[in-house]
This record gives sequence, structure tokens and C-alpha cells, in this order.
Amino acid sequence: MKEEVRHIFIGLTTLVVLMLVAGLSFSSSNMDAPRGVFVKAVFNQIDGLSVGDDVRMGGVVVGKVSTLDLGDHYTAVVMMRIDNPIKVPNDTSAAIHTDGLFGRKYITLEPGGDEEYLGTGDEITMTQDSVVVQDLLELIIGEAKAKRAKK
Repeated sequence: MKEEVRHIFIGLTTLVVLMLVAGLSFSSSNMDAPRGVFVKAVFNQIDGLSVGDDVRMGGVVVGKVSTLDLGDHYTAVVMMRIDNPIKVPNDTSAAIHTDGLFGRKYITLEPGGDEEYLGTGDEITMTQDSVVVQDLLELIIGEAKAKRAKK
């Protein structure tokens, strides 16, 4: 009888521990919630930019691209998360750059001098679109052909 009670006690203890571990692993905690400020920027062209790409300021990663959507008049609406405790002035500009010639795209922020800062839901209004390498090469080739034709 004593051994039977001991086996039941060990089984119940194991079951309770497993339920606690399962509860902790499947619960949503505040530590998993993304922290920071979510701001929007509207571009005409974002070729190659993807969700999860870096947002940089002065070359330092300060956030990530969180969503890409098609907006009014077929513009590209980019939502980005700026990590705490980075404060971004209201007159900041955003541009899409490429890491090297054919590298990944990222958004670079150029802070302005405003003393007020962007908050969640605010929009960066000064933007510069992505440069398409093919268009750039066509421009260079066109210039070279024009110079050759003048000779």
C-alpha cells in the first residue's frame, strides 16, 4: 500500500511539473512583445526592401521594417519599428539604400533638428525611393552612347 501511494504521489508531481512547464512555454509574455515606436513612411518605389530589413541611423541598426503595404495612389507604405530608447526628431528623412552594389536593402534615417520626436503612428514625410540598379546601368550606358555619338 505504501509503495502504491508513493507511485501515485510521484505521478501527480510529475504531471503538475509538466503542466507548469507547458503553461510557461505557451503563455504570451511581455518580453516577447516588440518594444519601440512604430512609424510610417510612404515611398513611390521600394524594390528589394523586405519585412525584417534593418532601419539604420548613422550606420547603426536602430530598428526593423515591420510591414510593407500598397497605399493610396499605388504608393508603398512602410511601417518600421524604432527601438527604445532611440528618439527620432519629427523632421527626420528616410531613404532606401543598398548594402554594396547588389546587397540587401535597408532604410537609413537622417535626423533633423526638431526638438519634438516621432511617436507611434506618426509619419516620416521626407522620403527618397530605392534606386534600381538596372535603371542606373541603363542611364550610364545611355550617357556613354551619347558621348560616343558626339565624337
